[in-house]
Amino acid sequence: MENFGFDLEALGNILVQVVSQWGLKLIGALVLLFLGKVAARWVARGVVTALEKGKMDATLVPFVSGLAYWGVMGMVLAAVFPMVGIQAASLVAVFGAAGLAVGLALQGTLSNFAAGVMLLVFRPFKVGDWVEVGGQGGSVKAIGLFVTTMATGDNVQILMPNSSVWGGNIKNFGAYENRRIDLVVGVSYDDDIDLAIKTVNEVLAAEPRVLDEPVPTVACMELGDSSVNLVVRPWVKASEYWPTRWDLIKAIKESIEAAGCSFPYPQRDVHVSGMEVK
Repeated sequence: MENFGFDLEALGNILVQVVSQWGLKLIGALVLLFLGKVAARWVARGVVTALEKGKMDATLVPFVSGLAYWGVMGMVLAAVFPMVGIQAASLVAVFGAAGLAVGLALQGTLSNFAAGVMLLVFRPFKVGDWVEVGGQGGSVKAIGLFVTTMATGDNVQILMPNSSVWGGNIKNFGAYENRRIDLVVGVSYDDDIDLAIKTVNEVLAAEPRVLDEPVPTVACMELGDSSVNLVVRPWVKASEYWPTRWDLIKAIKESIEAAGCSFPYPQRDVHVSGMEVK
C-alpha cells in the first residue's frame, strides 16, 4: 500500500517522544492547577474565619477573602505556565500585547472592581444598612470584588454591579441614629382643629419611642379638597422607625375619633343648572 510519502514509523517515534516529554509535564500542570484551586479556596475560607474572629467589619470580609483567593491563584498560574513551556518573559510579552484588547473587553468588569475599592475606602454604607441604590432598595449583605449583594424586605436577593452602586445616588436609611416620621392626618372642616392638634400631641407624648429632642411637630399643613390636613412629624430611633410609625397611625386614628373628630371621605358636590326638575 502506498503511504503517500509519510514515514509512519518516524511519525510514531515523534509522537512517542512528544508524549514522553510533555505528557507528564501536562499532567503535573493539571494536578498543580487543581491543588492550587483547592488551596486558594482553603486560604479564602481561612481568611474569612480569621477576620470574623478578629471582629473585623463585615463589609471588608468578602473583598479581602476575594483578594486572597485570586492572589493564591496568581501564584499557582505563575508556577503552572513554566511547566508547560511558557516562560515568564513570553507571558509578559503576550500580556503586554493583549493588554489593551483585554482592557477594552473587560472595562465593565474593571470598573466594577474599581468601584468596589471606592465603596470600601469611602464607606457610604456597611453590611446591615438599608439602602436605596439604582432604583433598588434592600439590606446590604456583602460588598464583593465586582458586585454588591442586597436582600429586599421579602428576602429576594439583588446582585448590583459595583459600578452601578458607586456611579449613582446612594440613599442610606441607617446612616444616622435618628429618623423623622412624616404623617399627614386629615380632619373634617367641621371639627375643632385645636382639639385635633391637642389629641395628636397627647398620642405622641404617650408613645415612649418618640424622642423629646427634636421636639415633635404638629401643625396645620394645608386646606385640602375634603379635609384640613395636619402634618405630624415626630423623631424616633432609626431602628424603631417602622414599628413606631405603624403604632402611631393606629393610635392617632383611634384617639381622633374618641375625641369627637372625624376623617372625612373625599366627596364632590354636583350642581346641575338649566334642567327642569319634575
